[in-house]
Amino acid sequence: MSAARDHSPGRTDRGSLVLRIPCPWCGERDEAEFRYRGDAGRSRPDAQAGVAAFTAYVYERDNPYGWHLEWWLHVGGCRRLLKVLRHTYSHQILAVGEPQDSLAVAREAAP
Repeated sequence: MSAARDHSPGRTDRGSLVLRIPCPWCGERDEAEFRYRGDAGRSRPDAQAGVAAFTAYVYERDNPYGWHLEWWLHVGGCRRLLKVLRHTYSHQILAVGEPQDSLAVAREAAP
């Protein structure tokens, strides 16, 4: 990797590959304090949906490029569940909120 690295927001200034997540309650922390909990954009199927719908919900995952809404649990801090809007290539974090918050990416936002 060259010395002219991309220091995207969300990465440390030390050049390491540690993601920095800004917890609304504890402040910015290393990703080692968090656990990824999955895709926050998915909805659980209706109880009457059937086995195939639940199987798809549990086991099938997209591998998106671009902005992605995710759940992160702050296990090494406040133990709260966060909703994070993160770019899957640059790892830039655009927004962090509580589970009930509606986070959306603006059309102009670029990684």
